[in-house]
Amino acid sequence: MSSILNFDQMFTHLRQLGRIVRIAVVDGIDASTIEALQRALNGGFAKVLFVGKCPDLEEHPTLGLHPDRVVHVPERQGLNAAETAVALIREGEADFLMKGLIHTSELLRAVLHKEHGLLPQGEVLTHIAVSQTQTHGKLLFFTDSAVLPEPNEAQRERQIDYAVAVTKAFGIPTPRIALTHFTEEVSEKFPLTLHYRQLAERARRGEWGNVIVDGPLDVRTSVDPVALAVKGITSPIEGRADVLIFPNLEAGNTFYKTLSFFGSAPIAGILCGAKCPVVVNSRGDDASSKFYSLAFAATVVAQS
Repeated sequence: MSSILNFDQMFTHLRQLGRIVRIAVVDGIDASTIEALQRALNGGFAKVLFVGKCPDLEEHPTLGLHPDRVVHVPERQGLNAAETAVALIREGEADFLMKGLIHTSELLRAVLHKEHGLLPQGEVLTHIAVSQTQTHGKLLFFTDSAVLPEPNEAQRERQIDYAVAVTKAFGIPTPRIALTHFTEEVSEKFPLTLHYRQLAERARRGEWGNVIVDGPLDVRTSVDPVALAVKGITSPIEGRADVLIFPNLEAGNTFYKTLSFFGSAPIAGILCGAKCPVVVNSRGDDASSKFYSLAFAATVVAQS
């Protein structure tokens, strides 16, 4: 499998696989979600299961283009829509979840339920985004912009685990993972940089397999070989990072919104760590962003 370098190649890859993934859409849809799902259906890689509240499908004839791949799953007795959708995943009847009009907290309550949820013991829920920028020349993955406020050491290790799995699903043979900070100096003044150095050393010993991990690096030196050289920094990332691990939610979220608004970069995102990807786009996201996230999740599922 060749590396997927942009979103068009991601869509081509899904078409070539010929696999149809089953998307459980939880509790209603709005106009942008309808359009995103229509594009997924037209792309030939999706079957849509509307779980819980469902609009009259006759009001949305565009979804009738593939009547054999659009079904309504009512809530089960004693379960709400989120719990029903999670049960479908556990029973192998759906491949991943998409938030409809349900509140994110209610959906995640079902996903994180200790007995009947989707988070295996020892795993953490974290957000991984992927963006196609004008200058990087390949897809750029980054975490976390939505879930973990201040990742602890164990959670950051899991973020690397998930980043490796996601990039491998995109055919990247040797993922380059940059641990970002505002400085490239390792200092006791900034304890996080000490942990970064430990992670880089563990990666060099092969703990994550054929993966390069290094840091601390700032965003520019992570993705710009010229900036790295000008600063006189030697790093195995070589200014060609595939993944940026941000120190906290504030940094990751700011980067996400800066790319999308000021950079006009298309971005997709999924929650990782559970037994399946979870698409939890904001209701303010447009149809393209939601569609890209569906294709992102489908790519990860298809390689699992």
